[in-house]
Amino acid sequence: MSIPWTPHEYQLRAIKLLLSQGSGGLFLDPGLGKTAVCLAAYKILKSKGMVPKGMLVIAPLRPCYNVWPDEIEKWLEFNELTYAVIHGNDKPAMLRLDVDIHIINPEGLAWLFAPTASHRKEWTVVCVDESTKFKNSTTKRFKLMRPHFPRFDRRWILTGTPIPNGLEDLFGQVFIMDEGNALGRYVTHYRNKFFHSNAWEPYKFYPNQGSWEAIMGRIDPLVLRLAANDYLEMPAVLQERIYVDLPQDAREKYNDIENEFITEINEGVIVAANAAVAGGKCRQICNGAIYTSKDRDWSPIHEAKLEALADLIEQLGGAPALIMYEFNHDRERILGRFGSSIPVLGGGTSAGRSNEYIQAFNAGQTPLMICHPASMAHGLNLQEACHHIIWFGITWNLEYYDQANARVNRQGQKFPVFIYHILATDTLDDVVMDTLAQKDHTQKKLFASLSTK
Repeated sequence: MSIPWTPHEYQLRAIKLLLSQGSGGLFLDPGLGKTAVCLAAYKILKSKGMVPKGMLVIAPLRPCYNVWPDEIEKWLEFNELTYAVIHGNDKPAMLRLDVDIHIINPEGLAWLFAPTASHRKEWTVVCVDESTKFKNSTTKRFKLMRPHFPRFDRRWILTGTPIPNGLEDLFGQVFIMDEGNALGRYVTHYRNKFFHSNAWEPYKFYPNQGSWEAIMGRIDPLVLRLAANDYLEMPAVLQERIYVDLPQDAREKYNDIENEFITEINEGVIVAANAAVAGGKCRQICNGAIYTSKDRDWSPIHEAKLEALADLIEQLGGAPALIMYEFNHDRERILGRFGSSIPVLGGGTSAGRSNEYIQAFNAGQTPLMICHPASMAHGLNLQEACHHIIWFGITWNLEYYDQANARVNRQGQKFPVFIYHILATDTLDDVVMDTLAQKDHTQKKLFASLSTK
């Protein structure tokens, strides 16, 4: 049953930004209602006859099927808006529908804008939900969309994590809004103007002195930054690092890979081609297994993290918990230890099955759910029954990390949120955690620099 939607004061400010200028970005924390804000702005424009061709929403697959349709159907104010999801075998039929909003995931853009396509469709507004999908302007995805941005009279971007890796991430997202007016038309010009590199790190860029302030001044008129803690009564977040010692044999293998790029296991010799591969192998060993072939065969190394996970689950006493994994062998070993019936949100889990798992988990019917951060980073509400997150394997990706935690730490959460990290002592696990903290500091600096208007 639909219910009335009454916007908060901060949402009215966000709506005003989208209505008052041709392009705008909402850097809003999860839980502040970015989707509803966009729907409200679109409805006002529609009432004034200013969106004759409707709106195209580009979003990750789960928000395509869940978040946008759910928000339209949940609130009485938006029930009159019609929509179609362009995905799967029905894409041509969905595209032909005369609706207010067409919704498509980034992977569908190659079909939508194919040069040889027989279909042709125009929209007045484009809304890029989770705009960090377009942060890298050198990707095929961005290059495909670049010539089409001028086709839209209004361009909106939405994200809560605009710079997961640093200021370079802003270029592609800001370009969507203004086609290069603020930061330049080409990323090379952006780098040359605001960054520098070292001879020994030619592909790593550092902001020049004064660049931070200059970039903030250029993008500030385009975006609105709102933090959940400023507008919502959010519960406390308590983080804990749980350390395990690698068994002697595992430590020797770890040291071999870290120092020599080579080690030996029962299945044969493991060789790392370079430092990046060696780092990945080391992190696998930290978790307790290692891939032995390109076919993703793997060999167990130790069970130290599994033992720590078992102790923690026992301490929780049946309280629902999300278990985040990094490698597929993490998932398989966790299932082998705690039961193959535990639901998994990860690669290969269909949208329909995922929804069943989520509903059962939120209803308290299953105490554990195993998740890969890339498969549940956007568009999930898991705070109804859960306030415990366990990171069995840590991701390097700050956006995935923040968004995954935000599935539980969001509006509607009634209890303190506990985030546990199971880490191997004196290993890359600590480096990953410290790197995430450093990236988070950079992102918080960005937020502090932007006006809340």
